[in-house]
Amino acid sequence: MAGRLSAEALLAAFIPSILAAQELSSDVRRFVRIDAPVVALTHVRVIDGTGATARDDQTILLSHGKIDAVGPAAMATPAGAQTLDLHGYSVIPGLVGMHDHMFYTHSLDRDSMGRTAPPGQLAAELAFSFPRLYLAAGVTTVRTTGSMEPYMDINLKAQIDDGRAPGPAMFISSPYLEGKGTQFPQMHELTGPDDARKFVDFWADAGATSFKAYMHITRAELGAAITEAHRRGIKVTGHLCSVTWPEAIALGIDDLEHGPIGTDAQFVPGKQPDNCSGGAAIFASWVNIDVTSPPVDSLIHDLVSHHVAVTSTLPVFELSVPDRPPLQRRMLDAMSPESRLSYLTMRARGAPLWNGHPQPWASIFAKEEAFELAFAKAGGLLIAGPDPTGIGGVLAGFGDQREVELLVEAGFTPVEAIHIATANGAQFLG
Repeated sequence: MAGRLSAEALLAAFIPSILAAQELSSDVRRFVRIDAPVVALTHVRVIDGTGATARDDQTILLSHGKIDAVGPAAMATPAGAQTLDLHGYSVIPGLVGMHDHMFYTHSLDRDSMGRTAPPGQLAAELAFSFPRLYLAAGVTTVRTTGSMEPYMDINLKAQIDDGRAPGPAMFISSPYLEGKGTQFPQMHELTGPDDARKFVDFWADAGATSFKAYMHITRAELGAAITEAHRRGIKVTGHLCSVTWPEAIALGIDDLEHGPIGTDAQFVPGKQPDNCSGGAAIFASWVNIDVTSPPVDSLIHDLVSHHVAVTSTLPVFELSVPDRPPLQRRMLDAMSPESRLSYLTMRARGAPLWNGHPQPWASIFAKEEAFELAFAKAGGLLIAGPDPTGIGGVLAGFGDQREVELLVEAGFTPVEAIHIATANGAQFLG
């Protein structure tokens, strides 16, 4: 964007609106380029996030950190307002990232069969760079959707809320509700329903505002966690495997992560109750499932009728498709040399195998896109976030922007994709 107003400069105009009631620290204030009490953004295209048609040649008036008015470019602006002529720019609401961790893939040493060597897969907290990347990319609200370092997330939220650190508004998820058999040594393994209830109570008291169930949780543990969380007015989402989507819906879950193609095990041959045979097995089970078939139509109806949201995380699944996503120099430049080398090496190895055999990852990915479009068209609440994990090719902020592009690839209009990535997430969060 050399020679033009940068994304950071546009966002800087809104930072006081995020932290209007706080005194900003010097560490935060150095990111604020526009700090006038009244600002007029003129000649902009306004996409308001409601799904309404974009409005061209508009003026937005910001008064003391709040949007005061939106109208035609010719409308009067207050005397003394700082005016920015933004011909050629669009203004959208801040993105609401609904699967936006503060951690990133740290150790990913897998053999040709996809198995992870001891001590297991590790994730590294990036509490300094990730909040800045999210905010600079236009992500003004995040749900962490599973935490590896919960106290760091809780303390970071407090620092952002009172103006000590730059970053988006944060909704904190607890550590993962995981059962026995996890591949992440950083996760607690539940010992039963009573442990799940105690886990929910402890982390709700500590400041968690949502919970995420993970791949090896049992039905009894998940049911106990949902009941206890709902008793406290808190929602539960899940990246599942041992529990199928229909089972989780029946237990009262509020949201399901990633879409079903890699997380709903109901079609895995010989599926045993409370047993996870792995995400690769789930992907393979969906290869011959038609998204327009009666079983999938029934699943969509079940989700919609029980008001269960689905979180689209297309960027992390795109990493399995050969030669995707397109490499961006700006993203590679944001990586450490070690992370960049690791990602490019994993990318060059090609798509992961299942039982030593390649899978049609391009068609599997297209099937997930088709499911999300069908779910939304049926009235389901589709929300969005990138999930900055996988083989390391999804970064905070960059991934949120890619999610919007992939929703358009899936068949949504750009205005619909923005609605999903902004208003729908805000609706779910209340």
